[in-house]
Amino acid sequence: MATNTPAFAAINPGLYRRRKMTNAVGLVLSSLSMALGLIGLLWILWTLAFNGMSALSWDFFTKSTPAPGSAGGGMANAILGSLMIVGFATIVSTPIGILAGVYLSEFGRTSRFAQATRFVVDIMLSAPSIVIGLFVFAIAVATIGHFSGWAGSLALSLIAIPVVVRTTENMLNLVPGSLREAAFALGAPRWKVSLSVTLRAVKGGVVTGVLLAVARMIGETAPLLFTALNNQFFSTDMSQPMANLPVVIFNFAMSPYEDWQKLAWGGAFLIALVVLAINVAARVMFRDKVQA
Repeated sequence: MATNTPAFAAINPGLYRRRKMTNAVGLVLSSLSMALGLIGLLWILWTLAFNGMSALSWDFFTKSTPAPGSAGGGMANAILGSLMIVGFATIVSTPIGILAGVYLSEFGRTSRFAQATRFVVDIMLSAPSIVIGLFVFAIAVATIGHFSGWAGSLALSLIAIPVVVRTTENMLNLVPGSLREAAFALGAPRWKVSLSVTLRAVKGGVVTGVLLAVARMIGETAPLLFTALNNQFFSTDMSQPMANLPVVIFNFAMSPYEDWQKLAWGGAFLIALVVLAINVAARVMFRDKVQA
């Protein structure tokens, strides 16, 4: 029930003044926190842009990483490796995550198996990425005997699947029950209702979840250190160690060579731009869906 402010101030002026003071303090602290966060974000973006833009050139996108102490070179092999590793991880994680989210929301919402699945998904969401990298190293890399791009894709898939599952389930739970009832009244089976009615109604939110999962995979370094490792040469063989942007940036940033450090800044700036573009696209798609 709303409170009439003038009447409330007249009845209890002391309590009214305390509430106004508390509200003002809360607004000031919230504004200061937002300002500090924006300053830190802008500082990071400015530093990346200032140091990274100078490294971006035609050679950066067309030449492979140089040898130690060599001038020139680029990040072509690392860019291609990241595209392949993240691309295959997306192909694997997207259908698994969406179908699992559909099951949790539409078929087994209250079953014990669904509850156990949600518990495991929550654990995977909060698990450090280096733990997932060590797990894939133990079951894939150590078993096969060498690093590979496939192992890197597997590690990134395990990171992306819980994000897609949770997003899909949450979006499907927002669909009103009347929409399902209308489809059932027309004689549609449950699987048809789930895939053609409810999932289509929230496709914008589901795609948003997939994009956010991709944005998270792009910048992961620890899992790839234990799985894909690195490769100085241009390679498309996913069964062998493969160059990728996060690991190359890590190695080059720690090196004593200025040329390598400059390339590391360029790679970091490129990843920041891609992640920023994906997040902006996800926000725009989600906003359009809400307005519709």
